[in-house]
Amino acid sequence: MCKLEETIDVAVVGAGHAGCEAALACARLGLETVMFTVSVDSIALMPCNPNVGGTSKGHLVREVDALGGEMGKNIDRTFIQSKMLNKSKGPAVHSLRAQADKAEYSRSMRRVLENTDHLSIRQAEVTEIITEEGRITGVKTYSGAVYHCKACILCTGTYLRARCIYGDVSTCTGPNGLQAANHLTESLKAHGISMYRFKTGTPARVDRRSLDFSKMEEQTGDERIVPFSFTTDPESVQIPQVSCWLTYTNENTHDIIRRNLDRSPLYSGVIEGTGPRYCPSIEDKVVRFADKSRHQVFLEPEGLYTNEMYVGGMSSSLPEDVQYAMYRSVPGMEHVKIVRNAYAIEYDCIDSRQLDASLEFKNIKGLFSGGQFNGSSGYEEAAAQGLIAGINAAMEIQGREPLVLDRSEAYIGVLIDDLVTKENKEPYRMMTSRAEYRLLLRQDNADLRLTRKGYEVGLISRERYEGLLKKEEAIEKEIQRVEHTNIGGTPKVQEFLESQNSTPLKSGISLGELVRRPELTYQALACIDEERPLLSEDVQEQVNINIKYEGYIKRQQKQVKQFKKLENKKIPKDIDYGDVYSLRTEARQKLELYRPASIGQASRISGVSPADISVLMIYLEKRK
Repeated sequence: MCKLEETIDVAVVGAGHAGCEAALACARLGLETVMFTVSVDSIALMPCNPNVGGTSKGHLVREVDALGGEMGKNIDRTFIQSKMLNKSKGPAVHSLRAQADKAEYSRSMRRVLENTDHLSIRQAEVTEIITEEGRITGVKTYSGAVYHCKACILCTGTYLRARCIYGDVSTCTGPNGLQAANHLTESLKAHGISMYRFKTGTPARVDRRSLDFSKMEEQTGDERIVPFSFTTDPESVQIPQVSCWLTYTNENTHDIIRRNLDRSPLYSGVIEGTGPRYCPSIEDKVVRFADKSRHQVFLEPEGLYTNEMYVGGMSSSLPEDVQYAMYRSVPGMEHVKIVRNAYAIEYDCIDSRQLDASLEFKNIKGLFSGGQFNGSSGYEEAAAQGLIAGINAAMEIQGREPLVLDRSEAYIGVLIDDLVTKENKEPYRMMTSRAEYRLLLRQDNADLRLTRKGYEVGLISRERYEGLLKKEEAIEKEIQRVEHTNIGGTPKVQEFLESQNSTPLKSGISLGELVRRPELTYQALACIDEERPLLSEDVQEQVNINIKYEGYIKRQQKQVKQFKKLENKKIPKDIDYGDVYSLRTEARQKLELYRPASIGQASRISGVSPADISVLMIYLEKRK
């Protein structure tokens, strides 16, 4: 029988948030790319929460945008509510979060993909990877078609041998009832790839008309909306917003759950996969936090043209009748009607320690991986990995150096370093606490940190790059002006300071010193700063932060210098750890398993002590 054979540059397996970014990156860099999906209707699907961003995740989205990715632009086109989280805290933890119109988010991303040169979408299940002498050479679909390729990026999300479960109901489908991908796992195992079985869950979707919002607290968006993408005109996103709603579980809810734990597949052993620690089901919350009398429940709209509401905070795999009972025990949900049951989903993913920091498999050249398939959770984590995997697949084909971001450069660097360096026995979630240098890695300066790298790769236009250079110049020029502009205690100045509950002046002082006062900001000083130039909001924000937190920023920059010293001490790829005689057995085994690229990465491996690092450094010096 004659089978279809085609030759392309890159095969992207999966069309979720990782697959979309990977495919767009490769195609935009001029490579003939095919993105495979079990269903074209699943492109950029949001099977769980209807939002993008959030604490630390907003940082990832802005970094993806700064490097030339699409997620930030797409949510700016399709959001229905936007809010900057943690505004009462310092700028290091400020994070954007936007509610999406889920259907429109998917449609909008699909339009971008379908109109990108060098990119084709193919509805087909990839069942095999094909290799020769340790290098990827192609993929085979369920129909037997073979696509010869120079690189392949696996972005299978939660579809591999997926199983959706609630109560005693178990169906072998992917999220939202879509077809699972049941054949690729065996091919990967045959190629020596180690697999895990993870699980995640999602709450019910309910009918808006069956809710009583008078018993809930309204949650509105920001008065002044900040876009995710640095290319989005801030004025274009000042649109009418929809509300979300907050309510709470109670002891009655918890009693219903406790009485039915024996019917939960999570506790009866039906579910084999390991779930996310930081996004537990409601039954997990009730068991693990038994001292809590209530838990937050957010009712979030799924879009402008649907009555479906997402019940945030109450994911579950309990039986259908229990779901009805517990949801109806929550204030405002007494007569709720469920549109889609809550469920848990199990799926195959990899042990991500098999990857280099470029997200290429160590044992198969040209095979890359991104997203939940790498053992992470979340749309934003997936998009970030997909972008890096796509960039590096292109870099390899073009004979260029891979783009590897370290922990001092980006949240993306922290995310990937944690995945490839640490043993993750549960779905990995990004958090601000994981970033040691978070004062430097703020969401507001992602463009200043990463757009130059995006330009060097080829995903950022010359025009956008030149705009960045002008912004950098404007920030530095204004900081110097503010630091060297003195102001006296005129009646106008004293009156202003009094209105701000700030100490009056006894002598002249620089504007910079006033900015450093906790109760004042650069923006607030506009009324007494008569020589101030007209600057954009984002430039003003950078001036304020850089002056106000100057001492802390310089301290963290010193820490980064020390960090870089260890990161720059590279370990040869051909090193035989058996020759490093003074290493402890555990350290030797771990180093052999992980094959770290640098002394810095080696120092972060669990089981490798500071003494082992010293031994290794001495060995490397002697080897020189």
